[in-house]
Amino acid sequence: MLTFFLALLLLLGLAAAFIWIPRLIDRRTESFQSDLVNRHYEEVENMYRTMRAWRHDYHNHIQAAGSYLELGKYEELATYLKELDASLYEIDRIIKTGNLMADAILNSKLSLMREYQIRTEVTAHVPAQLKITDTELCVLLGNLLDNAIEACQKVAAEDERFIKIYMDILQEQFYISVMNGMQGKAARHGGLFESTKRGEGIHGFGLRRVDRIVDKYGGFLDRQSEECVFATEILLPIR
Repeated sequence: MLTFFLALLLLLGLAAAFIWIPRLIDRRTESFQSDLVNRHYEEVENMYRTMRAWRHDYHNHIQAAGSYLELGKYEELATYLKELDASLYEIDRIIKTGNLMADAILNSKLSLMREYQIRTEVTAHVPAQLKITDTELCVLLGNLLDNAIEACQKVAAEDERFIKIYMDILQEQFYISVMNGMQGKAARHGGLFESTKRGEGIHGFGLRRVDRIVDKYGGFLDRQSEECVFATEILLPIR
């Protein structure tokens, strides 16, 4: 009888673990993602503040340049204009999609791509309001771009490291396409791709998070891999 009760308690414990552990992991993941979202918001807000400050100071910059010109200080004027050009170049690199969350994720990841010398092409138009939540958009874009960056980092030849991002409205659906260079070809087992992250095995945690979000909204997802190229396409209903 004692053995029976011990076995029963063990089964109940295992059942509880199977139920609560995934929920605990999801809660911790959502907490981490919430912190990530807030940090991205702060980064983009800081960039927008820089843009507003530059516009506010535009008249002063014109006056300063005119003063150098009138005084014949051409070398000082050239230096001043060079500094302004550098400042404008940083502002022009900011991606503005129309959606603050998409702006936050894209600009954060693009800064990493520049750091890793990954060639980028970005065309992005995103509705201000989407059916998916900001946290889900963060998870979706964050995972897609993190995977693309990680794949490119493993490519030895700099001219073969690239990431192409396209986002827009297609037939009243939100369309996302991410294509990146990679080393070789992604391994596939049945209908699932093998994750490149150590310890994740087939269809890693990040990929499953993306799948769950797309499934939740009845969207469409397609992943394809050819030699040295990996591509992901997603369609999500807007309404």
